[in-house]
Amino acid sequence: MTDTTPQQRKKILIVTAHPESRSLNAALAAFAAGKLRAAGHEVRLSDLYGMKWKAAVDADDFPDHTADRRLDVLAVSGQATLAGRLSPDIAGEQEKLRWSDAVILQFPMWWFSVPAILKGWIDRVFTYEFAHGPSVPPPYSEGALAGRRALVAVTIGARESAFSDRGIHGRLADLLYPLQHGLFWFTGMAPLEPFAVYDSIDVSKDRFTAVTQEYGRRLDRLFTDEPVPFRSLVGGGYDRDMRLLPGVEAPGATGLDIHVRPRD
Repeated sequence: MTDTTPQQRKKILIVTAHPESRSLNAALAAFAAGKLRAAGHEVRLSDLYGMKWKAAVDADDFPDHTADRRLDVLAVSGQATLAGRLSPDIAGEQEKLRWSDAVILQFPMWWFSVPAILKGWIDRVFTYEFAHGPSVPPPYSEGALAGRRALVAVTIGARESAFSDRGIHGRLADLLYPLQHGLFWFTGMAPLEPFAVYDSIDVSKDRFTAVTQEYGRRLDRLFTDEPVPFRSLVGGGYDRDMRLLPGVEAPGATGLDIHVRPRD
């Protein structure tokens, strides 16, 4: 067991999205929770399927909204957030995020993205004036959720080579960019390199042991690994139109890589 002094104890939220309680994802979430608790950390688990999480944003999310008014989701969600008048399930998840020092998203990759229930968690929980907006720090820099770390733990049925630089599915970094950069970094969280389990359709006991050993090493370094060095919007690299200035990118960098600073 890792020795953890009181000053090192952290609070971790694990959000998992799989309909089967005996799935690989459920086993990995349970392993992570046990590993982190054994190290002295506090852990909360949001099992979205177990919670029967409602995925779709609608007027029910905002109890003060009346049917005779047009539902402007951005404006209404911001008003409800500031007034403390969001539906209880959303408010509860926002409280968990405020409480946390780190967030782990545990999910299977379905159709090159997150399961719909997890997308619905993001859509409903990261409201205007909570995750972004004029009342919170600006995005891609300080961010509303600054000071937290974020880890994607994803299972993928395909082989790893298919997600390489010349792989037919595209690079995993590009597929996860909406989460890593568009959710985590946008809101100020520091995204770590993802933990991915490929060829996950049928994992033997021996391989599961190896997977959890590697996952355990990543969890041990949850608060020490260097995050992905995405560029800050206020760091001088972007113009007023939020476009990267010419020549700022690392030599040879193309595509989404231009938004990552070269590591020292």
